[in-house]
Amino acid sequence: MRNLDFLEKLLDGAEVEWKPLGKVLVRAKGTTITAGRMKELHKEDAPLKIFAGGRTVAFVDFDDIPTKDINREPSIIVKSRGVIEFEYYDKPFSHKNEMWSYHSNNDYIHVRYVCHFLKLNERYFQGIGSKMQMPQIATPDTDKFEIPIPCPENPKKSLEIQAEIVRILDTFTELTTELTTELTARKKQYNYYRDQLLSFEDGEVEWKALGKIGEFIRGKRFTKADYVKDGVSVIHYGEIYTRYGVFTTRALSQVRSDMADSLRYAEPGDVVITDVGETVEDVGKAVAWLGDEKVAIHDHCYAFRHSMNPKFVSYCMQAASFIAEKAKYVASTKVNTLLINGYSKIAIPVPYPDDPEKSLAEQARIVAILDKFDTLTTSLTEGLPREIELRQKQYAYYRDLLLHFTRPVQAIAKNPLENAHES
Repeated sequence: MRNLDFLEKLLDGAEVEWKPLGKVLVRAKGTTITAGRMKELHKEDAPLKIFAGGRTVAFVDFDDIPTKDINREPSIIVKSRGVIEFEYYDKPFSHKNEMWSYHSNNDYIHVRYVCHFLKLNERYFQGIGSKMQMPQIATPDTDKFEIPIPCPENPKKSLEIQAEIVRILDTFTELTTELTTELTARKKQYNYYRDQLLSFEDGEVEWKALGKIGEFIRGKRFTKADYVKDGVSVIHYGEIYTRYGVFTTRALSQVRSDMADSLRYAEPGDVVITDVGETVEDVGKAVAWLGDEKVAIHDHCYAFRHSMNPKFVSYCMQAASFIAEKAKYVASTKVNTLLINGYSKIAIPVPYPDDPEKSLAEQARIVAILDKFDTLTTSLTEGLPREIELRQKQYAYYRDLLLHFTRPVQAIAKNPLENAHES
């Protein structure tokens, strides 16, 4: 009832008409450009943003793209392949031609209002996309999707209602943006102090190659078909750069128990790294395994077994200087692949190498400092990520409250997208 009361007060008796998106907004095509050309033209300070599917973007100069392919209207970007989601953008932009966007050419539709409604229904579109081998949607999926237009017979009042909904929802998105900006600044600060602490410009330290410190043990293959809810704990290579941080005490996935003897394991204290990834940063990404028992690892992973502080080693592998050195040993073929023999030659600092006890104490001191920054910038129970998560939940709550319009029974019966607006 609360949802209904809130909306009824806002609508003040106004009717709501459901219209296909393609009838109320203008769909725009993209530009023909390759990923290689985008990478070649990209400049961080360039003014024109190009969307390239998923979350990939590039910034280029206006002269790099045909004028006809530049959109200067506030628009909804449809990310239609791989990652399926909607994004509002109000600066000049372009996008690859397998994508599309929507803008308004009338005086009764608030584009940002429509975007909020599409965000509410992202799971519906993701459900359509999941039926394909590569998740994707097509233009009819969005063109035919119906959106609620309040008070359609009175454009002025309709825009006022839409604008009020946008104002309320934008309050929460702006708070999230501010917190995200703060988080970005803290991450830069964290990266700076981490790199300073691990540079060891002063003090007794020896830089030793990873291959001289420990050994690399490759995992054994398992697939998604082997996953179960209760079985052998495993770390999949893709999880290392998408779901794990610097360290973990528990595995996020499990496979069949009858596979136990055929798998290969990381022991507590090992650092698990991945040998493939989409970017150089992803390849060789490390997570220290601090669980109480061994954990099975995928064959695109290595367990680095050593006698140092595992979190210290993992932090070293996140440092800018280490990543720069690592880039020399990444083969850029169809998939970026780590050359483990070269990787094992990368050196990390060993403080007080002739005094193991003092060395471990110094490693622990540095880890304690970096852990505080890590908690602030990555923890989902403390720090800024937690605050951002709470604001996002607030936004989702009020979005549901403001955008769950009631459809007429006869319209639902006729509409082929009758379940489209269930989040």
